Amino acid sequence: MTDFLLLAFIFLIAGVVAVPIASRLGLGSVLGYLIAGIVISPVLAVLHVDVVSIQHFAEFGVVMMLFLVGLELEPKLLWSMRAKLLGLGGGQVGLTAGAVMLVAMAFGQVWTVALAIGLVFALSSTAIVLQTLGEKGLMKSDGGQSSFSVLLFQDIAVIPMLALVPLLAMPELMEAMSHAADHGGEGDHGASMSLVDGLPGWGVALVTLGAIAVVIVGGAFLTSPIFRFIAHAQLRELFVATALMMVVGIALLMTLVGLSPALGTFLAGVVLANSEYRHELESDIDPFKGLLLGLFFMTVGAGINFGLLLDNLALIVGLTLGLMALKAGVLLVLALIFKIQGSDRWLFALGLAQAGEFGFVLLSFTVANAVIPVELADRLLLVVALSMLLTPALFILYDRVIAPRFSAQEEREMDQIAEHSDIIIAGHGRVGGIVSRMLRGAGMNPTVMDFSSKQLEMLKSFGVQAYYGDATRPDLLHAAGIAEAKLFVIAIDGKEQITELVKYVQQHYPDVHIVARAVDRNHVYDLWAAGCRDIIRDTYDSSLRMGRSAIECLGYSRDQADRMVAAFGDMDREGMLTVAEHYDPDIPAAENDAYLNAIRERQGDFETTLGARMGEIMAEKRG
Repeated sequence: MTDFLLLAFIFLIAGVVAVPIASRLGLGSVLGYLIAGIVISPVLAVLHVDVVSIQHFAEFGVVMMLFLVGLELEPKLLWSMRAKLLGLGGGQVGLTAGAVMLVAMAFGQVWTVALAIGLVFALSSTAIVLQTLGEKGLMKSDGGQSSFSVLLFQDIAVIPMLALVPLLAMPELMEAMSHAADHGGEGDHGASMSLVDGLPGWGVALVTLGAIAVVIVGGAFLTSPIFRFIAHAQLRELFVATALMMVVGIALLMTLVGLSPALGTFLAGVVLANSEYRHELESDIDPFKGLLLGLFFMTVGAGINFGLLLDNLALIVGLTLGLMALKAGVLLVLALIFKIQGSDRWLFALGLAQAGEFGFVLLSFTVANAVIPVELADRLLLVVALSMLLTPALFILYDRVIAPRFSAQEEREMDQIAEHSDIIIAGHGRVGGIVSRMLRGAGMNPTVMDFSSKQLEMLKSFGVQAYYGDATRPDLLHAAGIAEAKLFVIAIDGKEQITELVKYVQQHYPDVHIVARAVDRNHVYDLWAAGCRDIIRDTYDSSLRMGRSAIECLGYSRDQADRMVAAFGDMDREGMLTVAEHYDPDIPAAENDAYLNAIRERQGDFETTLGARMGEIMAEKRG
């Protein structure tokens, strides 16, 4: 028990310390976990910890992650991805395996060993790539979706790879392993359970298809009744236990029939994507997924054999960089063929350039089946681990160098504003667009500026004249005719940008009437302090209308509801005006005593007075 607690404490403290530091430095959580594993590896060596066994356990985090990914995908969406799944995924695995095989043969390996190495290196890290894409919000991008398609195909491809590897066995290695087993005197007591051992080919196929059918049918028809039964107990921990039972059970079934557990749980996730318990499953599984993935990344870092690495440093680093360059080249070619554009092309190529966690599985499988010698496999394991360790650096390269460069290239020049109006609208999104439509409907012709090229292209297709430009730039404002304008409507996104724009116009063009969009209540005070006196809160009016509907639904008349909403609105505006007089943007709110006292005084008056007004209205006969 003490040993277990000590080991758990070592891994937990390493992650708790390293990951926040790495995240603060902009390195990402994955690299933080990898570094944590490297740091604690000497301690684990002293304690004689079997890191590989822990890694096999932690790989279940990948299984859980694919289950959660499946929950986000409806079957129709998955079907729509079939071209990328087969084209990009199949092309990547086939071309990479073939290219690596040729390089290995050029280094003197026989074709069977070279092919096995190609299969190992064709795979990428599902854990690192999906975790990083999710953290950076890139999963929905074209590069992210293409990466996911390739990773999903790779998980499927593991199944035929595991079937192919035993056929590549080298007779001399098999003979050596047989002699070692005879001298060791060990039986086959460690053989794992299987439902397909000893079955003919058609029997294996039937059992495998049956297992897949069980997952699909069970997920579609049994999940809801099971969760309804569990709900009667009204115990949160039972929901968590049931969710874990489902994932573990599906993974076990897939393993028993020789399929990838990650593939099985992904399939179950897709089946449950339309379930009413989808969000419950997500919230129950996600914490375990995060912890196990973190543990997996730490075991990758801790599993690096630094003695062997230092003895063969130039060779292993060269092989790692060569592998990543080759995979990136293959991926770039595929990106060109499938028309992945701009920075997404590089996200796709760099993100999948590493070897993957299934490479560890395949390498151990090739050694057990006398395909790759142990000495070569140990070096290849270092290449896999080192390529995974370098992957976060490639994402940093993408974030800080490639993406900004493509963003700058994609920027179009600001439009020349030929016609001036005495009304200027900055921003044509969900707020500015409605204002523009109302004014145009009244026969007015405002000058509209927006910084979204896609938005303007859409407007142009409807015959609406709008100009591309950054309204926060003084030269663009001048070109738009701010000096002659009567009204300036600020409807852009970004609290700070709105406030700075109000300050600039108020200072240089004080005669222009400003109507400014406020993001929230505190932003109203910022804009008031900046000099704006016509401030519209983003969701305020819609919230009042929703409140009015709620009052009517409770049995009050429309007139009563209108007067109750008006009473609330009047009191709220009076309170904000009072508090705004004491607000100072240069003093933190928690340190501004006059501001805090005004809020406290107003809060008491607000509740008392509003309660009295509402009570009078409610006391009237209901409509």
